[in-house]
Amino acid sequence: MADADTSRLCTEIVRTVFGPLTATVASVLLTHGRLGLSQLLRYSKLKPRTVRAAILILVQHNLLWHAQSEDEGEVFEMNIDECLMRLRYGRYVWLSEQLYGKWGAEIVQLVLDHGKLRPPDIIAQLSIYDPVKAPTVLRQTLHKLVEETYLKPSTVLSHLSPRDRLIRYEAEEKRKIPGFPTAKELREAKEVAEARLKREEEEAEQVGMKRKAKDHFHKASKRKAVEDSVEVDDEIYFRVNCERFNVHVRNKLIENTTRERFNECAGAVVRAALKATESKQRKLSDVRSDPTSFANVAMHLPDDVDLAAGLVLHSSKKLPSMTLIKEYLGILASADNPTPAGRAASFVSLSGSKVQVEFEIIAKRLQRRVLEAVARERHGDEGVRIIRLLLDTGMMDEKQISKIGMMAPKDVRPLLSAMSAESLVSLQEVPKSADRNPTRMFYLWFVDLQKASAVQLRNLYKSLYNIAARREAEQEEPNLKAVLEKRQRSDVSQDEERLLTRNERELLAQWEKKRDKLTVLEMRVEEAVFILRDLGTFKINDE
Repeated sequence: MADADTSRLCTEIVRTVFGPLTATVASVLLTHGRLGLSQLLRYSKLKPRTVRAAILILVQHNLLWHAQSEDEGEVFEMNIDECLMRLRYGRYVWLSEQLYGKWGAEIVQLVLDHGKLRPPDIIAQLSIYDPVKAPTVLRQTLHKLVEETYLKPSTVLSHLSPRDRLIRYEAEEKRKIPGFPTAKELREAKEVAEARLKREEEEAEQVGMKRKAKDHFHKASKRKAVEDSVEVDDEIYFRVNCERFNVHVRNKLIENTTRERFNECAGAVVRAALKATESKQRKLSDVRSDPTSFANVAMHLPDDVDLAAGLVLHSSKKLPSMTLIKEYLGILASADNPTPAGRAASFVSLSGSKVQVEFEIIAKRLQRRVLEAVARERHGDEGVRIIRLLLDTGMMDEKQISKIGMMAPKDVRPLLSAMSAESLVSLQEVPKSADRNPTRMFYLWFVDLQKASAVQLRNLYKSLYNIAARREAEQEEPNLKAVLEKRQRSDVSQDEERLLTRNERELLAQWEKKRDKLTVLEMRVEEAVFILRDLGTFKINDE
């Protein structure tokens, strides 16, 4: 069961795409948690036929998990993460076009529109206008998308909640333990259950490809040889693998962060290091990239990049490209500062002639930057100073914060109270005696990063919902709505200059300007959501 802000956002997403009836069913599931069909009918107050149709739609688009409960039979539960991913579908289509051209974007767009499809259905729908050449190109592009896991098979396990499966596997492991289990045995049972779940997911992803036998005749001996090759299984339904596309979103974010921190050339070097191992990057949970050589990084650098322009060189003669790359990688690895602080500020790590991009370190730094941005916006520079002080030092009482942070005690207390109300800082009570008398306690302030990130994530969901509501309210304005409906006419869309008045064109221009501003704002908020939620697998430590 999701919180109120997340539920409103998911309901708005479903309503925008699938309409109000399906949104009603989704809202009931988000508000009440998992429910059976009878309960869903009672709470939604819709006809059984309508509810069943809504359930089919949500299951088809991977937004609904269903499980078999011993008490209630079959129950349904909303897949919140998959619902929120729909905000990035436009970016996924754009990435597909950048990677595999027009046909790649068409395939991904079609699969996103239908939730899941079989390869023959994909090829049949996209080859209508060119039935001769298109099927061959489409089959080749589809093979690349499946091989690189941009499309993954939709199996029975993918429609079951991973949490349910993990609980069931863990219970099975606990039943194998004789007598009363110890803490170590319980921990081992949980680890075995998690390994089993991970193994099943990896095996399920291999279902989409099958081997076929091709016959070849040797020219000299004319003997028949059988060679195994891999092709896409036409009987499997495929869906978009959001995590694979999120890897590209993360890499672009790292590149932009490097460019902001240093310069364009440093960003190009990081982009080349990421490109060198991009085919092996399948999960956002990777701590760092695979090792790659300096020569491999140099191969992925564009020819038009002038690396010397980003460095202050004391020599007037032109240095080799490999020397400049080593200089940049040394800067990015903070080689001149071999301390914990230097490592925390690094982007890559060097090991001999190999380089690795440090995803975990960069993710922690980005999450910290989001929290500091929130503190600066709401509490000014003093709030950021307290956040950084507590993150770097650990638990401190009010007097220590005032002294080390060089702030007046009368200003610190109300600021800490305001930040505590927003969960940016938390309070820890340390009793001096066993009676836990409030007058004999130490009150230490610290930053609970998991709690702070969760609260800010809910605030960001609220902002996303408000942006969508504002966009809809602007569209429903009577004058604008009439002009938008008029522009949708076929004769007007072909000649807007002549068939629309000047006032109508000005009104449309104002609306498009507002829409662009809301879209930019939505992208910025979604980037912060990506940092806190998708990169949140790495918890920021306060060492």
